[in-house]
Amino acid sequence: MTTLDIDFVRSQFPAFAEPSLQGQAFFENAGGSYTCKPVIDRLSRFYTQRKVQPYGPYEASHLGGEEMNEARTRLAAILGVDTEELSFGPSTTQNTYVLAQAFRQWMQPGDAIIVTNQDHEANSRPWRRLADEGIEIREWQIDPESGSLNPRALEDLLDEKVRLVCFPHCSNVVGEINPVTEITAIAHAAGAFVCVDGVSYAPHGFPNVGDLGPDIYLFSAYKTYGPHQGCMVIRRTLGELLPNQAHYFNAATLYMRFTPAGPDHAQIAASAGMADYVDLLCDHHGGPETDASARGAFVHDLMRAQEVALLQPLLDAVKDRNTLRLIGPSDANLRAPTVALSLSKKAKPIAAQLAKYGIMAGGGDFYAHRPLQAMGVDVDQGILRLSFTHYTSQQEVNQLLEALDHVL
Repeated sequence: MTTLDIDFVRSQFPAFAEPSLQGQAFFENAGGSYTCKPVIDRLSRFYTQRKVQPYGPYEASHLGGEEMNEARTRLAAILGVDTEELSFGPSTTQNTYVLAQAFRQWMQPGDAIIVTNQDHEANSRPWRRLADEGIEIREWQIDPESGSLNPRALEDLLDEKVRLVCFPHCSNVVGEINPVTEITAIAHAAGAFVCVDGVSYAPHGFPNVGDLGPDIYLFSAYKTYGPHQGCMVIRRTLGELLPNQAHYFNAATLYMRFTPAGPDHAQIAASAGMADYVDLLCDHHGGPETDASARGAFVHDLMRAQEVALLQPLLDAVKDRNTLRLIGPSDANLRAPTVALSLSKKAKPIAAQLAKYGIMAGGGDFYAHRPLQAMGVDVDQGILRLSFTHYTSQQEVNQLLEALDHVL
C-alpha cells in the first residue's frame, strides 16, 4: 500500500504556508476544508480573464464556458456517472430543497418518504415538510446508544407506498460510515428511489457513485477542497422522471433541470481544480493511468489510509475518559475522522480553551439536533467536534492530544 506523502499534500494548500495560520492546527474541517491551490488558481484566472457571460462567440466567453464544461465532465468521471448526471447549485441545502419540490409535484397524497434521525437537518427538513402536502413521512431511527442505523430496521418501514429513502453516507456527528450499497439494494428491491447525503463523507475521498448505486448523491465542494458550491448527482432515470424545476426551455438538459437559479460561473469553473488535485495526488504517488474513476478510487484509498492511521490514536485517547462520551464507533476503520464528544459541560467554552493551545475546533449542535436528541445529548450544551482530513499531520494530532489533556 502506497503511503501518502504528507509534505507533498500540504504543499498543495496555501493555507499551510500562510503566516497568520502558523502554529494553528485545523480541526473543524467538517465545517469546511482548506482550499487547494489548483482551485484557487482557476478561480483567480476566471475572475481575471473570463469574467464574462459564458458560451458566447468571442474567445473569453468561449473559454469560460469550456472551463465550466471541463469541471462537470472531469468530476462526473471521477464519480463514475455520466457528465449530464452531475449538477452544480449554490449549496447542498438548496439543492435538497429544490429536489424536495420536484418530489412534491411528482408524488401523490398517501405516498411515503423515509428519512432518518441521523441526518444533518439539510437532508431531513426539506423532506419532512412534504407532510404538509399529504405525503407520509416515516422515520428510520438510530440506536440511541451507538447512533447507528440498522439496515434491517429499514426493511420494516418499506412497502409499496414508499417512493424515496433518504439517509447520510455518514453523519456529521456520529461519523459512522453507512453501507450505502446494501441500503440502496434494500430500498430498490422495494421499488423506492434513494437519496444519499454525502456531505460528511466526500471530503475523505470522492466515492464512485455509479458503483454505490443511489439515485441521488449530494455533497458540498467547499468541504472537498473547492469553492462554495453544492454538487448533486441525479441518475438519468430519476432525473427525467421528476418534473423540471428550471426554465421550461432548459428541461431537455438533465444538469439544468434541478438548478433553477443562474449558476455561479466562476465557482463551477474552479471546481475543475478539485479534479486537478486528484490527478496531482494520483500521479505523484504512482497511481493508475487508466480511467478517471480508477484514479479517483486510488486517491480515495490513499486519503482513507492516512486518516485511519491518525484517527485511531485520537479515538483511543478519548473513548475511556469518564468525563465525556464518544459519539459513534471507536474503530477508525468504521468511521470518518469527525469525532464528536459529549462533555459534562458546555462545549463552546471548551472549544475556546482549545484555541489558546492553537487548536481550531468547534462546539455546538452543528445542525444535528435530531441525532443528538435521540442519543440523549443536551442540544443546548452541545458537543465538541474534532474533525480532520488527509492533509492533517501527525504533529497536529499530537498537538490536539496535548491540548485535550490540558482542557479535559
